[in-house]
Amino acid sequence: MSKHILAIDSGTTSVRTLLLNDKFSIVDIAQKEITQHYPQAGWIEHDPEEIMAAQLETMRAALRNNGVHPADLHTVSITNQRETGVVWDRETGEPIYNAIVWASRQSNSVIEKWREQGLDPIIREKTGLISDAYYTASKIAWILDHISGARERAERGELMAGTIDSWLIWNLTGRKRFVTDVSNAARTQMFNIHKGDWDDELLAAYGIPRKLLAEIQPSDGDFGDLSATFGSNVPIGSVIGDQQASLFGQACFSQGQTKMTYGTAGVLVQNAGHTPKLVDGVTASTAWKVRGETTYDIEGVVFSMGKTMQWLRDDLKIIHHATDSEWYGGQVASTQGVYLVPAFTGLAAPHWDPYARANIVGMSNATTRLQIIRAAVESMAYQTRDLVDATKADKDIQIPELRVDGGAVSNNMLCQLQADVLGIPVLRPRDTEATALGAAWLAGMGTGLLGGFDEVESLWTVDRVFEPQISEDQREEMYAGWKRALTCSFGWGRES
Repeated sequence: MSKHILAIDSGTTSVRTLLLNDKFSIVDIAQKEITQHYPQAGWIEHDPEEIMAAQLETMRAALRNNGVHPADLHTVSITNQRETGVVWDRETGEPIYNAIVWASRQSNSVIEKWREQGLDPIIREKTGLISDAYYTASKIAWILDHISGARERAERGELMAGTIDSWLIWNLTGRKRFVTDVSNAARTQMFNIHKGDWDDELLAAYGIPRKLLAEIQPSDGDFGDLSATFGSNVPIGSVIGDQQASLFGQACFSQGQTKMTYGTAGVLVQNAGHTPKLVDGVTASTAWKVRGETTYDIEGVVFSMGKTMQWLRDDLKIIHHATDSEWYGGQVASTQGVYLVPAFTGLAAPHWDPYARANIVGMSNATTRLQIIRAAVESMAYQTRDLVDATKADKDIQIPELRVDGGAVSNNMLCQLQADVLGIPVLRPRDTEATALGAAWLAGMGTGLLGGFDEVESLWTVDRVFEPQISEDQREEMYAGWKRALTCSFGWGRES
């Protein structure tokens, strides 16, 4: 009987499990939405126990629906939303607070305190990241500060803290393995990308005990097995953060190759080779460590891509489904000068303004929902250009093409707009499940189903290439309007 691969994809708005055959073709996808909690404006939280229960439900559904027994699995891969922080009791396994989601701004005050202590340049140099509430460190510090007795318990070794991968692995292995991988560790603002380990100087400054944190493994390292969950000794063959998994799944194995994922957030990631590279406005991270060799990346994140479509659907109620945006937006030739800046929880790369707020500018009596919907789609392309331009500040970086993935790239209008706004070809792969596939391919390499990077690259195929169709003058005029609209968002939420 052929062996299958179970690919766990623990996302921000839903968790999924993909079942693949030994040829890495997708057999089935089981998915379940998770609850978004908004205790205050700008705060976003998840229930870690709901995440775990939902993930198990999808794992079992993917197997049951296809008559696959756990013993028929060759390996399991895990990819996950990054930066989200969880703190739980080492003895009972119960979280002491909700998971604070990557996009949540509730730990802004922690970051302000660290800035006053002069930590910004140290954080940038050691971690490659910008000092921001986006990352895990301030979220863990916030929980320790706001839950009675938590800091003392952390010092005594009674608590554990980490990103979603560590939470999942600890539970799936029957509490035997408390681990993370280098790609997730690199997004916490506690990891020294030059040394490949937690940074004791930063941990001391943050007040986060090292004993609170997981053991760091290579992305193809030892993460345990599922014997405690399924009674079958199926190894967890890979663990990798979702955006690094997408870079892997887009077969961006050469320095300079770049992908953009349009998910709840939007993330541009570029293969930076085997040496960390600091570029203003964007961040440096560890992409993966595979077969003993570390690859780094340059990364820029924007908080609202698919999230903007959800806002149009759920809050404004001007579309029924996210996919409707292509049809509605295509009913008008342009936005007629309308721009939508989706800074609902601030702006991330390359602006890094936690106090920015969303706006719609340029409206007139002739503006209808069609222009607003099109402006929302265009905002994805403009935010991507912001990131691409930031990486181009380093003259050694050339981006001849952009590979795209994520749910939104089924929108042909978006892909064409992206090519037009950037002035370079946009390549959409035949299979846009790059995140889950990247993690599965990595697990395949780690467990011998795939021989190496060349074999993985042969699995990646192009569905369509979108070439730029507008003039340089038109492109720059459109983008200049976007930059003007951005200035109206900066600092809006800061108290005077």
